[in-house]
Amino acid sequence: MEDSSTNNPLLVDNIQRTRSTTSMEAVEPQSLKKLSLKSLKRSLDFFSPLHSHFPPPDSLSKKIRLSHKMNLEYGGIEPTTFKAQPGKEDHVNPSSAQSNPLALPAPEDVQKGGAHNALVAGPVAQPRLRFSTSAIMERVSSRWPRPDWHRPWKTYRVISGHLGWVRALAFDPSNTWFCSGSADRTIKIWDVASGQLKLTLTGHIEQVRGLAVSQKHTYMFSAGDDKMVKCWDLEQNKVIRSYHGHLSGVYCLALHPTLDIFFTGGRDSVCRAWDIRTKTQIFALSGHENTVCSVFTRPTDPQVVTGSHDSTIKFWDLRHRGKTMTTLTHHKKSVRALALHPKQNMFASASADNIKKFSLPKGEFMHNMLSQQKTIINAMAVNEDGVLATAGDNGSMWFWDWKSGHNFQQAQTIVQPGSLDSEAGIYALSYDVTGTRLVTCEADKTIKMWKEDDTATPETHPLNFKPPKDIRRF
Repeated sequence: MEDSSTNNPLLVDNIQRTRSTTSMEAVEPQSLKKLSLKSLKRSLDFFSPLHSHFPPPDSLSKKIRLSHKMNLEYGGIEPTTFKAQPGKEDHVNPSSAQSNPLALPAPEDVQKGGAHNALVAGPVAQPRLRFSTSAIMERVSSRWPRPDWHRPWKTYRVISGHLGWVRALAFDPSNTWFCSGSADRTIKIWDVASGQLKLTLTGHIEQVRGLAVSQKHTYMFSAGDDKMVKCWDLEQNKVIRSYHGHLSGVYCLALHPTLDIFFTGGRDSVCRAWDIRTKTQIFALSGHENTVCSVFTRPTDPQVVTGSHDSTIKFWDLRHRGKTMTTLTHHKKSVRALALHPKQNMFASASADNIKKFSLPKGEFMHNMLSQQKTIINAMAVNEDGVLATAGDNGSMWFWDWKSGHNFQQAQTIVQPGSLDSEAGIYALSYDVTGTRLVTCEADKTIKMWKEDDTATPETHPLNFKPPKDIRRF
């Protein structure tokens, strides 16, 4: 009897598939690492031929791009028809059209109304017919402020008395005397009118770097490399308070104009606020990453502004436990000097790269001074007439117009006989209360006094000023 299963074709097909499957070898299981390597190899094989290869240049798109630029630049200029001289016809070479990126559109294409994408070589034999955008631009007068004319300054007195570098300077509010601190560890008081020595104070064991005279009390404050901050009673000529807290030398000192506090900054990268009466530290304004070498104060926010060797300027908020309000990072070098304008809400900062002006209270950058002194600027001061004086390590004294940033005088200090030429550095300077005298403290152990030259006129010393074409942002 014949099997009925052989008559069913579907059943036969299923039996054959089952036999073929069982006869095949079992697939070897692969690990995840092996599969990942296979996928990585396929990806490299697929994309590696395109590495470091750019697509071929498209000549059509290049022509369209150049023609679009030419239409934007010279679209309002009528094309000039050149008359060919007999025997001197210029044959258009298509290879020259590709080598001249500033070619003009063909005149015949414009007349025929064709596309502007066609380019022809410009007239090389007649350079006087080239168009210039500066010739068709509207002439606009410079909006840069013109500087005021200032008299040049000159030295009229040299005071000797210190036995070391003179590092600090401060004027009495009555404008009758000024004090100077030196590397010989003494503080000397001088008469402003005659320049005579009136008093010598000793108490520091290292060089004196900061001085300030109070307007409300008979006190003078000093700071030095010995980590000490002292309060001197000028009626008794002795130290009545010492303020302890700095971990290293103290480089700068400033009194608050309205409150009974003052601020010191030093090598420990901290600006400290002190109470004059109780000798206690109120705040430790920390945030700088290097030495705090300059500070000034204001009656309104920001009440404290500091400059540091970390190339930053910081505004401090005294109402919120001395937090940082703003950090200015415009400088690239150490900010060794700051100067607050006595009338305007602006200040200037000096560094080895530039002298910059900022507005208050937000600290917007205004502009750089129009010249570079190209030296380390140690001190800076400005008077009410708008004369900014800056002093450098190489003995250079530059005078600037505050409004425009124009440098109207460059002076060079002269070292005393017997001193080295390298001792021409100026470490501190300050105007007196009236702003008519300027006193500088120098490395040749002298104090020099400057005043304006009364014989100078605008005719003898003309103002050579050219407005800047492009002012650098930073």
